[in-house]
Amino acid sequence: MKFKIDTKEKIVVFCPEEVALDANLSDQFVTTLSTLPELSTRNLILDLKLVEKMDDSGIQAILTVYQHIYDNSRSCAITGLNSALTKELKEAGGDMLNIAPTMAEAIDLIMMEELERELLDGMD
Repeated sequence: MKFKIDTKEKIVVFCPEEVALDANLSDQFVTTLSTLPELSTRNLILDLKLVEKMDDSGIQAILTVYQHIYDNSRSCAITGLNSALTKELKEAGGDMLNIAPTMAEAIDLIMMEELERELLDGMD
């Protein structure tokens, strides 16, 4: 699987350079993101602007990675989706997904959740 990664202070932007996220790539997608050392302390933005289509295994791969990030007390947002993929992901993931129309909004979502976690941690 080809991809670009942009590591910032609190965020990793992961951009697959594939037009389809299907059964052939979904396992590799999950493995790559689950083992990415940069994600051990950072939040994730999935930039799917180049992905034109997904099958059920591709959608499940995104949901798996998304849940993995939250299970490790970090945040995830998805951006760059075309309208058909937005609809498919919303149907599969419901309201749990942070789907943002722009990169700036995705960053805002992540940073707001990060701030919320910091405030809640400070209350303990």
